[in-house]
Amino acid sequence: MYIITGATGNTGKRISENLLAAGKSVKVISRSAEKVADLVSKGAVPAIGDLHDAVFLTQAFADATVVYLMIPPKWDVTDWIAYQREIIAAYEQALTAAKVSKVVLLSSQGAHLLKGAGPVSGLAELEHALAKIAGLDVLKLRAGYFMENFYGNIDMIKHAGIVGASLHADVRFPVVHTRDIAEVATRHLLNLDFSGQTHVFVGGAADLTMQELTTVIGKAIGKPELQYIVFPEADARAGMLQAGLPETIADGYLQLFDALNKGTYQEGYVRTPAVTTPTTAEWFAENEFKYAFGTN
Repeated sequence: MYIITGATGNTGKRISENLLAAGKSVKVISRSAEKVADLVSKGAVPAIGDLHDAVFLTQAFADATVVYLMIPPKWDVTDWIAYQREIIAAYEQALTAAKVSKVVLLSSQGAHLLKGAGPVSGLAELEHALAKIAGLDVLKLRAGYFMENFYGNIDMIKHAGIVGASLHADVRFPVVHTRDIAEVATRHLLNLDFSGQTHVFVGGAADLTMQELTTVIGKAIGKPELQYIVFPEADARAGMLQAGLPETIADGYLQLFDALNKGTYQEGYVRTPAVTTPTTAEWFAENEFKYAFGTN
């Protein structure tokens, strides 16, 4: 049985569909039966419960061939790392009790940093927790910056005519579509071609700067002059809070961008054919972003 956490998310749903299409038995974990109804109609087994509940997870993991593991984003938390640690503790307990032997983990570039990388340091803690479980093989997918994160700039573009953050304009980083992450995950889930504690980078088609990414987006929405502006951290924080983000999430993003600015976040990453995936920023801009933005 293939167990998928985050089964209604950008990666989990596509992975579930891929595995079902390959004829595999798939169990999808969700807090909502309604949200996984379409996957159930395709043959998935639902497991409805909370990722904080180690007893529920132990039962859900009991018959696992392999588990696709992730920490779903949650935007209304008051303490981001505490939220992550609660799920990490439940995962560690359940994987141990259920004697799970293999995990494919959605992690992130920068997950070697236990401190100073905001939410990615929480993923580093998860990686370390999994490494302590005897007999557990873990493949960590250290993915780049999600293209879909750029949706968060739509209001700024519409109301201020810019894209802005505290990330320096000349910092280059891998930009990846979540469908590419799902395809890489599916391949390893089907092949079960990993042992011990290993990681692979999932880097998208190219490493880009925020200005380059902004230019690509701008052309797609009919704003070729669209500029990326570097904000001082205080201004960036104020803007995120004004946009409705909780303080803990705003501060987490500032830490993450600071690690990128310093170069510590990118340590160990090298662009190679092995980490390169097909979906380009141009494809995303033309086929998805411009419709979300409202460009006809």
